[in-house]
Amino acid sequence: MSGTSADGVDAAVVELSGHRESTRLGRVVFRRIPYTPELREKVLALMMPETSRVDEICRMNFILGEVFADAALQAIKAAGLKTEDIDLIASHGQTIYHIPKAETYCGITTRSTLQIGEPAVIAERTGITTVADFRVRDVAAGGQGAPLVPYADYILLRDAEKSRVIQNIGGIGNLTLLPGGCSLDQVIAFDTGPGNMVIDAVVSTVTGGRLTFDDDGRIAASGNIVRSLLDWALSHPFFRKAPPKTTGREEFGIHFAKEMVNQAQAQGIGDSDLVATVTALTAESIVMSYKRWVMPICKPDQVVIGGGGSYNGTLLNMLRQRLPGVDVMVHEDLGISSDAKEAIAFAILANDAMAGCFTNVPKATGARHGVVLGKIIPGRERRGYTTFAY
Repeated sequence: MSGTSADGVDAAVVELSGHRESTRLGRVVFRRIPYTPELREKVLALMMPETSRVDEICRMNFILGEVFADAALQAIKAAGLKTEDIDLIASHGQTIYHIPKAETYCGITTRSTLQIGEPAVIAERTGITTVADFRVRDVAAGGQGAPLVPYADYILLRDAEKSRVIQNIGGIGNLTLLPGGCSLDQVIAFDTGPGNMVIDAVVSTVTGGRLTFDDDGRIAASGNIVRSLLDWALSHPFFRKAPPKTTGREEFGIHFAKEMVNQAQAQGIGDSDLVATVTALTAESIVMSYKRWVMPICKPDQVVIGGGGSYNGTLLNMLRQRLPGVDVMVHEDLGISSDAKEAIAFAILANDAMAGCFTNVPKATGARHGVVLGKIIPGRERRGYTTFAY
């Protein structure tokens, strides 16, 4: 998969057995294949209406299909396997626009979402059945198409006694609440707001592009949080919105980051203080979400951090300071790679799609009912799964 940061492809070879609650995770081999600077620039341009063009979307849909296919082949080789050893490829694609709020357009009221990275190209290049475009069926069923990882969180990380919050900090932050001994219909999940997206954009801006992220939160650690700027950012209406809710670059992308930079310059705030403040924005918005929407249900025993934010020591320290009495850990503490986690999650969704299992969580997405997520593109051979007639 490639996330909202659009910095490359996370590819994992995942050994799975069973379906739904009987799913067991075996061997995982992970590779990250970065986008070239030119490709990333093109992808990011597609995400903004003022720089996107329909011919570029058409072209990049197939180009990213080629990139994803190559990433899959590289991961298979790294695992010491051949394509004939692989039953399925799961491809999330690259989100370029997401409209989770219902709107009326041309007399029709709907939500919408668009991921590119043509799965037919992946299936053709690899010969492997490909399951892709997971979000659209949930949107068609009245959901917001996100978050989708909570299903995998439930499968992999539920505990018979301990209540856990699984907190992903990718470009966007999102949580999954797994009360102790919960069933799937008791799972709560929603986006908490910006994760690394605003931090990365601000760091890139203040360093003139020399840096694209704050390595281990070192810049933030050298600065001081400016409360007035933090309060301004936290006044964004998204933070007051009740779940189910989801967000993305449309609300917390480059426009929001530029406004943060402009506000800082107008107030004479230095670069390190600005980075410290936007890092605190991620931490505060996460904790605010817990206080408003999680604590009334149950107090978590553990918070498990994943995604790129799990490598930001300053951000982790901010969360620990704001969550006294809660064990704040990372995915590796539970034996799961933070890097590979989202790729593993979509492998689980694809595996269960082939078994006809509902894999959205309606309480998380707002969908009217459960649905099977993913479009299935048959490969040249159909090993181990039902042969479909067309």
